[in-house]
Amino acid sequence: MHPNPYNNLLTKQSLTPAARTATASGSSVDRLASGASFQDALIVVSTGTITDGTHTIVVEESADNAAWAAVADADLQGTEPAIGAADDNKIFEIGYLGTKRYVRVSVTVAGTTTGGIYGADVVLANPRRAAVSHS
Repeated sequence: MHPNPYNNLLTKQSLTPAARTATASGSSVDRLASGASFQDALIVVSTGTITDGTHTIVVEESADNAAWAAVADADLQGTEPAIGAADDNKIFEIGYLGTKRYVRVSVTVAGTTTGGIYGADVVLANPRRAAVSHS
């Protein structure tokens, strides 16, 4: 039987889509969501119009949802993007290989006047317990 993606994936928002001109930290995403204990995570950054500045995406992790640190490059698949004016309407994907319970997406912004529009979601996958609740 072919696995059902709806029962094995869960998407959570970290950086709400918005026009950004300042550095921000996204919402925490608990990999124990719905009691499913997700083993894998994919960060998806989606841009709209980027007018100026550099918007550097940083994936962060935490064991306790209080003390946050940037994820080591060895625990990422792909590269955290530095988004600029040439990156309108793009999607960037970053795999998380770490073991911490909580992840979030932050952005460091420099050189902006009007900034850019973008957001970031965390797609949780490979739950230890399926089916996943989408409530």
